[in-house]
Amino acid sequence: MNGNSKQNEHILSDNTGRETQEHDHNHTHSVHPHVHSEESLRKIVNRLSRIEGHVRGIKTMVQQNTPCPDVLLQIAAVRGAIDKVARIVLDEHLTECVARAARDGNIDAEMEELKAALDRFLP
Repeated sequence: MNGNSKQNEHILSDNTGRETQEHDHNHTHSVHPHVHSEESLRKIVNRLSRIEGHVRGIKTMVQQNTPCPDVLLQIAAVRGAIDKVARIVLDEHLTECVARAARDGNIDAEMEELKAALDRFLP
C-alpha cells in the first residue's frame, strides 16, 4: 500500500464491540475511472468469495488440529487462486484501462500507475 492508505481506512465497531477497519475504495489517485463490465466484476467477486470460503475452511482445519502438510497444501491452493484473480485483474486492466488511456491520449500517466501497482504487487 502507498503512504496514503491510512486516509482511506475507517474504524468501525462490529456487533461484538470489537473495532474493525474498513477500506474506502474511492481512491483519488487514479488517472482514470475504473469502469468495468458487470460480467467481469461478477467473475472476480465470485472467485474472491470462493477464496474467502477456502480460507475459512483452512482456519477450521487449524482449529481441528489437521496435520500441517494438509494445511500447507490448502494454503498453496489459496495462493494459486489469489494469483489467478490477480492475473484476471491485470488482464482486465491491460485490455480495458490501458487501452482506454491510449485512446484518450493519457498513456504515460496510465503506465506510471501500472508500474507503481506492479511494484507493490510483485515480490
